Amino acid sequence: MSAVIKLSSPATREFWEIPVLFEDEHLLALDKPARLLTSPDALDLARPSLMKLLHGGIAAKKPWAAERKLDYLNNANDLDFDVTGVLLLAKNKPAFMALANLFSSEKVRLKYLALVRGELLEKEFEVDAKLAPHPVKPDVMRVDRDNGKQARTRFILLENFSRAGYALLRAEPLAERTHQVRVHASHVDLKIVGDEVYGGKPLWLSRLKKDYRLKPGREERPLLARVTMHAEELSLPHPITGEPVTIKSEWPKDLKVALKFLRQYAA
Repeated sequence: MSAVIKLSSPATREFWEIPVLFEDEHLLALDKPARLLTSPDALDLARPSLMKLLHGGIAAKKPWAAERKLDYLNNANDLDFDVTGVLLLAKNKPAFMALANLFSSEKVRLKYLALVRGELLEKEFEVDAKLAPHPVKPDVMRVDRDNGKQARTRFILLENFSRAGYALLRAEPLAERTHQVRVHASHVDLKIVGDEVYGGKPLWLSRLKKDYRLKPGREERPLLARVTMHAEELSLPHPITGEPVTIKSEWPKDLKVALKFLRQYAA
């Protein structure tokens, strides 16, 4: 079967080639790109979303769907618009129901990469803070000790770029809530690069390289302007067989480029 699923949106004239990371008769794991919703936006149904495009491909019997004889796909996890990495889908309803039970029982482990700015006091730490929707800001979460749902995230330092105040972290959420890693990082004054909703700012080469010069008439583009999070690994017992499954995603190109400059000018 094809190792890449090709999708397109005629409305926005966008095209995606989505790598397949894992597949068997029950599961399909895809490598979600940045700047693509996972699920449809209820307030703007015209915006492309991965699930809507996949369902459209199944209905149209696109080659990738026909060769797999697909008539069902449902996502077990949800990645934000800018977040890249492992997205796990069920190819039938029994597998989806079993996956839902696994996720609710905390038997699934998701590991994210996050590039942050801020002062790290420890190489490994946990944030245990209840989360709830913001009372006046739609689609924004906040720490709410009284009315929030329990949420805990473990952070591990992978690389420190102390000269510029940046760090690459691994984040492992337990009982993952909406925006959990993003809010928990911000709660301890670590702002994820590009996450302007929770106080993050883009990463600019001119802020790293002292002798940076831009040619006349040119405008600098940020190295990273999206929420710089990547779901690099998902581990779980198989929902049907019970066998351990680990699915990994290669780091995205824009993050690799940014890390190259951080290592060169800020390590």
